[in-house]
Amino acid sequence: MSAFLTYLLNGLAVGCAIALIASGLVVIHRVTGVVNFAQGTFAVVAGLCASSLLGMGLPHGLSEVAAALAGAVAGLLTGLAAIGRRGTSPLSALIVTLGVGVLAYAVEIVLWGDQPRSAPGLAGSVTIAGARIQTQHLLVICVTAATFVLIALFFGRTYLGKALTACASNPYAARVVGIDTRRMGLLAFAIGGLLGGLAGVLITPLRPISFDTDVTLIVNGFAAAVFGALTRPVITLIGALLLGVAETMAAGYGYGSHQLEVALGLMILVMIVQASRRSTIHEETV
Repeated sequence: MSAFLTYLLNGLAVGCAIALIASGLVVIHRVTGVVNFAQGTFAVVAGLCASSLLGMGLPHGLSEVAAALAGAVAGLLTGLAAIGRRGTSPLSALIVTLGVGVLAYAVEIVLWGDQPRSAPGLAGSVTIAGARIQTQHLLVICVTAATFVLIALFFGRTYLGKALTACASNPYAARVVGIDTRRMGLLAFAIGGLLGGLAGVLITPLRPISFDTDVTLIVNGFAAAVFGALTRPVITLIGALLLGVAETMAAGYGYGSHQLEVALGLMILVMIVQASRRSTIHEETV
């Protein structure tokens, strides 16, 4: 029973990290209609930056904040490349984000090499109901919970957040009332980069990160985002938590190499269910 609880708590922490990646995908897609396949790159950039800054002797806190901001800058630059020109279709922008992810490989190898890097996190562990969980895992859970509360307050209570929501709901009406949808789209990419960077900063102490880690991150993040139909952050969070627990259970009771297959399998299953629901609704409407 204690082993099960340990896997469960660790799975929730993994799910929280996935949720941060997925929430960035959701924010960008809601505002621009673009599926950003460079989202995992933001986490990798931030994780590698955090490792370098801490290795240079910068204190904790400052290093992590600077690294997360580096993720936001990477998101903004990706947004400029993807939707910088007016009239760029979501499909064309999606292809650009794939290109940015490939280009990032070369940049990361030049700057940090091709060997995995890690960073020191919170040391120690905590015992909860007989289950032992690392303190860093608890930090991931707490930061993710606070982040989702801030996201809800930002989109629900601030003028800027409501402007972003307006762009997502009706871009034409948003332009009519004077909202610059292009700037809002760039802001969405920056926010997505910040969320991805935050995930990278939190997971780097838990597992080594390298230039190609973005593949696993984007697959997991996209699977969770698909669970929320790429539009609903709360459902996305639930999907990410379920995915994190499923992967940890698979690793704990089976083989760790099966984690990616679990993510892909759940993503395909959710897409099939959603497609069947949409076809049923369409038939009823007709």
